[in-house]
Amino acid sequence: MPALCRDCLETFNDARRCPACRSPRVTSHPELYNLSIAHMDCDAFYASVEKRDNPEIRDKPVIIGGGRRGVVSTACYIARIKGVRSAMPMFQALKLCPEAVVVKGRMDTYVEVSKQIRALMEDLTPSIEPLSLDEAFMDLTGTARLHGKPPAVMLASLVKRMREEIGITGSIGLSHNKFLAKIASDLEKPRGFSVIGAAETVEFLSDKPVRMIWGIGEVGQASLNKAGISTFADLRRWEKDALQDRFGSMGERLWHLARGEDHRAVKRNRAVKGVSNETTFNDDIASTDLLDGHIWRMAEKVSDRLKAKGIAGRTVTLKLKRSDFKLITRRSTLPDATQTADRIYSMARALFDRMDHPKPYRLLGVGVSDLIAEDQADREGNLLDPQEAARIKAERATDAIRDRFGSDAILKGRALR
Repeated sequence: MPALCRDCLETFNDARRCPACRSPRVTSHPELYNLSIAHMDCDAFYASVEKRDNPEIRDKPVIIGGGRRGVVSTACYIARIKGVRSAMPMFQALKLCPEAVVVKGRMDTYVEVSKQIRALMEDLTPSIEPLSLDEAFMDLTGTARLHGKPPAVMLASLVKRMREEIGITGSIGLSHNKFLAKIASDLEKPRGFSVIGAAETVEFLSDKPVRMIWGIGEVGQASLNKAGISTFADLRRWEKDALQDRFGSMGERLWHLARGEDHRAVKRNRAVKGVSNETTFNDDIASTDLLDGHIWRMAEKVSDRLKAKGIAGRTVTLKLKRSDFKLITRRSTLPDATQTADRIYSMARALFDRMDHPKPYRLLGVGVSDLIAEDQADREGNLLDPQEAARIKAERATDAIRDRFGSDAILKGRALR
């Protein structure tokens, strides 16, 4: 059976240890060298970056998130053993793991590390479909002739380079389609390398829970359970027409996934629908001045992300959650697209001023959508605000200074509120 050492990249016939370096990190599979659709998922990405940059917390449980009123963005595997999970309220996470080190996220740093990882992927194949900063699909079909090695070896080389050159670990899922590759990447985390071959697909899936289907949330899971479907074997017993009658347009997809069929191609330019940022306050806020400071900071973060991606957007959205948990969303469309913090803030603040404010707020968010390329942005002047062009020019100059001297080199006064 074909086998691969993930430490020294030696290939050989099936063995428990690598005959070259004696490492036990061996992956073997009958179809190991015949599969080319992969999913790479970094291991606890944000927490891993923080541990890499701060060796003092390397062996401690780490939670990335806000204060006690916020939620967990991600947690390292030590914290996960204690039950901490992404999107969990921070107060609950700290009850489960009171010794955890809580770190406020550094999105600019995570974006930069993501770019470094993406550059390593580009060395393997141009067919890359990012899902987020820390995970992506790759299609390595036809690359064996280019690299002189099968895709499996190149994927093992990728995560080896990530660890050695960037200091971040990742897990690989290798299969014959995207659905199965994503499932495989979760099987042996962290630092996993799992393979699901075509010949074993149906048998592999049979006893697996249908919650493994990407996109099936709690509501979808409840609907499936109500129909008596908890495993893929249960799902496979249904006729296609019956699934369509019961679950609508989702029914046909479920029928194919029950058999491990997924004909979606890896698409390099998957459309980004919007860019946003939000924060949950430690204490409810009613002060307009304090909320204004948060609106500016959210607008600035969204602007930074748009600039990093080389895109701009026309529609600005303001999201607020009151102390009674009522969610309020307002949006408005600009005459032309923008990526500047000044224009995003101005529109978000205008949306805020049009609202009634009978109760304090516990959450605030700002987002931009209707995205286009940045070279089409900020072309029209604002007749109602003749100083806008000067502020945009000043913002561009500020960006250049921050690129050279760091993100804290220049701060606006309202950012300190």
